[in-house]
Amino acid sequence: MNILISNDDGVYAPGLAVLAKELMAAGHNCTVIAPDRNRSAASNSLTLDRPLEAIKHSSGFLGVNGTPTDCVHLGVSGAFTGGVVPDLVVSGINAGANLGDDVIYSGTVAAAMEGRHLSLPAIAVSTVDFHPQHYQTAARVVAQLLTQIDRLDVPARTVLNVNVPDIPFDELKGVQVARLGHRFAGEPPISVLDPRGKERYWIAAVGKAADAGEGTDFHTIAKGYASITPLQIDMTNHASLASLTDWMESSASE
Repeated sequence: MNILISNDDGVYAPGLAVLAKELMAAGHNCTVIAPDRNRSAASNSLTLDRPLEAIKHSSGFLGVNGTPTDCVHLGVSGAFTGGVVPDLVVSGINAGANLGDDVIYSGTVAAAMEGRHLSLPAIAVSTVDFHPQHYQTAARVVAQLLTQIDRLDVPARTVLNVNVPDIPFDELKGVQVARLGHRFAGEPPISVLDPRGKERYWIAAVGKAADAGEGTDFHTIAKGYASITPLQIDMTNHASLASLTDWMESSASE
């Protein structure tokens, strides 16, 4: 397949290189377009206030002075592949988990979401340690998933969010499908003073797992399995449509 690879950790991130090497070794044609620096938690933002620049590195990877979504937005046009539009997008390998509510903020997931218009499900992959020692495990999980991706019975506009324990591949218990868990609210922002005495704020750590029971991605990872969660772009709360319609109609008749 023709695969567009991106991430949010930046073009120099080791997980990006490991993923590209693994997928090319599996015979896929890979184009790598990633932010020129770490853009973690950039979510689905696009850069609209300035033009973007793509610089080709000695690795063959393209670094863009923009967000993960920018990178994939440029890449799916075929502008960097001689007009060939990729078959799918793989985003990662992220250093750090994207479990539960993390997917709302994640640039890794956002890059995959930008590839949702393509013919196959897009994939976001993360290893759950912030200082991973076993990127290769996550890369092998993705490579194996791609051998079956044309047989997956999921809609084309679906993002597969994959999280992998940071352990050797032969210690991985397998791969399980899981729903998103949920976190408690994050820690309060941390106030600091800059050298000129002006108050600044650091966004603090994410919240602990609040819903990490059986069937969640948190629980699956804790058991030593990789988790796969299908994400949909349609955020409509379909279960509320009927009651909201009834409320509107009753309000209009009063």
